[in-house]
Amino acid sequence: MIGDMIRAIRACKTAAEERAVVRKECAAIRASINEDDQDYRHRNLAKLMFIQMLGYPTHFGQMECLKLIASAGFPEKRIGYLGLMLLLDERQEVLMLVTNSLKQDLNHSNQYIVGLALCALGNICSAEMARDLAPEVERLLQFRDPNIRKKAALCSIRIIKKVPALAENFINCAASLLKEKHHGVLITGVQLCADLCKVSSEALEYFRKKCTEGLVRTLRDIVNSPYSPEYDISGITDPYLHIRLLKLLRILGQGDADASDRMTDILAQVATKTESNKNAGNAILYECVETIMSIEDDGGLRVLAINILGKFLSNRDNNIRYVALNMLMRATTLDAQAVQRHRATILDCVKDSDASIRKRALDLLYLLVNDNNVKHLIKELIEYLEVSDQEFKGDLTAKICSLVEKFSSEKIWYIDQMLKVLSEAGNFVKDEVWHALIVVISNASDLHGYTIRALYRAFLTSTEQETLVRVAVWCIGEYGDMLVNNVGMLDIEDPITVTECDAVDAVEVAIKRHTSDLTTKAMALIALLKLSSRFPSYSERIKGIIVQNKGNVVLELQQRSIEFNHILQKHPKFRSALVERMPVLDEATFSGRRAGSLPTAISTSSGAPSNHPNGIAKPATAPIPDFLDLSSDDVPAPSSSGGDFLQDLLGVDLSPTPAPSGADMPPKASTDVLLDLLSIGMPLPVQTGLSASDILSSSQDDKAPFVNFNGLASLSSLSANATSPANAAPMMDLLDGRGPGPQKSEENGQAYPSLVAYESSSLRVMFNFSKQRGSPQTTLIQATFTNLSSNVYNDFLFQAAVPKFLQLHLDPASSNTLPASGDGSITQNLKVTNSQHGKKSLVMRVRIAYKTNNKDVLEERQINNFPQNL
Repeated sequence: MIGDMIRAIRACKTAAEERAVVRKECAAIRASINEDDQDYRHRNLAKLMFIQMLGYPTHFGQMECLKLIASAGFPEKRIGYLGLMLLLDERQEVLMLVTNSLKQDLNHSNQYIVGLALCALGNICSAEMARDLAPEVERLLQFRDPNIRKKAALCSIRIIKKVPALAENFINCAASLLKEKHHGVLITGVQLCADLCKVSSEALEYFRKKCTEGLVRTLRDIVNSPYSPEYDISGITDPYLHIRLLKLLRILGQGDADASDRMTDILAQVATKTESNKNAGNAILYECVETIMSIEDDGGLRVLAINILGKFLSNRDNNIRYVALNMLMRATTLDAQAVQRHRATILDCVKDSDASIRKRALDLLYLLVNDNNVKHLIKELIEYLEVSDQEFKGDLTAKICSLVEKFSSEKIWYIDQMLKVLSEAGNFVKDEVWHALIVVISNASDLHGYTIRALYRAFLTSTEQETLVRVAVWCIGEYGDMLVNNVGMLDIEDPITVTECDAVDAVEVAIKRHTSDLTTKAMALIALLKLSSRFPSYSERIKGIIVQNKGNVVLELQQRSIEFNHILQKHPKFRSALVERMPVLDEATFSGRRAGSLPTAISTSSGAPSNHPNGIAKPATAPIPDFLDLSSDDVPAPSSSGGDFLQDLLGVDLSPTPAPSGADMPPKASTDVLLDLLSIGMPLPVQTGLSASDILSSSQDDKAPFVNFNGLASLSSLSANATSPANAAPMMDLLDGRGPGPQKSEENGQAYPSLVAYESSSLRVMFNFSKQRGSPQTTLIQATFTNLSSNVYNDFLFQAAVPKFLQLHLDPASSNTLPASGDGSITQNLKVTNSQHGKKSLVMRVRIAYKTNNKDVLEERQINNFPQNL
């Protein structure tokens, strides 16, 4: 008996025991199948269905289902069809054998057997079965028994989903079902019509013209019907039929003004008569609102629907409030003014205890902000920001900053609101937001004094907010003298007394905070250097703070400290030019780059610096500043890396700095060779070479020295590989000098001196020059590389970068292996086009990478002493 098997399986204490019982039962069932025992066939199939539900294979019993279906008795057929639905699906090939049995049962005189066949067909019907049995199902839609008509309608839905081409056969029958009085048949008929409208435009048009009035009449009868215990749920007559009718009306009214006009009265009646104190009534109201929002209608009915949603927001059920917020977000595109009336309720939802409701309400409120209500809403949101949960502060801060930036008509209001946000949730503010704030501050020249004083007050009370500290440190470095002298005092602010010592103390606090990250400390070092020029009496104290970081374990801070100390000690005459105020940045350009509307890189064809490893072109990843143009007096414009020129404005390397791998081991080549070559955004390894004082020195005919503070990060890298053996060419001052080489080559009667571009104890690079006929701007360079060491160099790679007034093309190198002891050489041809020929000389930065003794070696230098007449 099946009961004994179920008890035996449930009594098992381990999975192994259960598998043993199942194997024993399956063996007994197989033996019974082989003996063709008809008396126990239905019992065996019942056992197989239970075993199937436990997850064990039962494919060996599929044919038993077909045998039971072919039986004459109702009990056998019932078990057979149940097994058919559980043990098989439409992908089984065995299912093809049951089509004939289904056809016979659909035409059976016993309505219960017909119902079994319809139920099975509605569950496992395949496309082939749908085509074969569609006529029988269509005929049964008009059967005398309502239960058969209901099952036939559900089976028809399965058929038209499998074969949409058969939809036209069911249109008239489905329309006749809409006149039924039996609610079960009516619900299935409405659902069949809805599915027909989705798969057939012909059916949609037919129901719009022929059935809209009938559906409206049916819905009105149900709304006004008296109490009926058979269909009553929470005092509402058949809410399921209500909802099905509203969904079908929504499909018919969408995009059709005539159909929409015919259903407006009943929708208004449903919206006003349905009670909202029960879930059944709320479900009907929600579907009614969704229908109103979808059909073509004037604003009056939509206002009624939005008011219903507003009542939903006051409901205690979180699910009802959530769906109301979702619907209101859709309604803002249709009638934003009507939604605005519920702004206070929506603002209360932002402060709700449920995280999902808070987030959805904040998204909705973001859509409702306009020029008229922005100040009030921002004030409310900032006040809530003070007490909001930590996990919600991120979303709330992002929305507030976006709204303030979008609707700020006055710079002073924008600055005030951003300072409030930084003071309350500065750690949640993204980098691009405080970068944008700095751009706005730099452009508001009449508010510099007011801003620096407001930032100083906020800094004293909110030192734990990292982004606030960064903005405050940057502004103190730029406008510290205004803070001390109370420049630009406005009537709305209270007077404040800040001494030079207080300003330096603030920056010192920022650099010594244990929670400050690399960016903040680097910005603080820059601010101290600037304050050394603005507050000369505190230069020694500032120098002491900077010197404390000379031994910092972070290479970026160590390098800055050493360079800044050199400037303070040995170059006081350059300091005022180096640390003058940053130029005003263009807000439109910055906003465009944030939005992605402006290009962040310049193609090589338009004069951008090019980088070609052994002749294989690689596009530049960022525009390169013309800081190699040493003959120009112009201050280089701030450059941008990755579309964010705030990195140049702040002079801070925002990317992590790799730790050195060893004292004698040069680092491997960076993946971004162009940025590496030009020392932008990261410090290069310092080998034996010139000090910062040597680099900053200049000869008598020097023009203005580097005055752009952004170049300081590269001072140490410019001295790399500066030391050469005694027989090498003399090292020229980077700010001056044009040295002739020992050899000369001739082309078209004009001699061009050759140049020892680079020479060390292990490698020599010689450049030979020539000109193309009729093209004085183009110079052909043949680079010859000679290995002076006793080890072979493998994977040899030569790279070069030039400023934007030059265009560079590299041909592939003759080889990537450089023989030892000068037994051979590698040659590589370069072509340089000078767009300012006669005004500016060639300048180039080169990098040479190779492997020797399984070690990666990297050598690089900047070449400034090209012949003058190239």
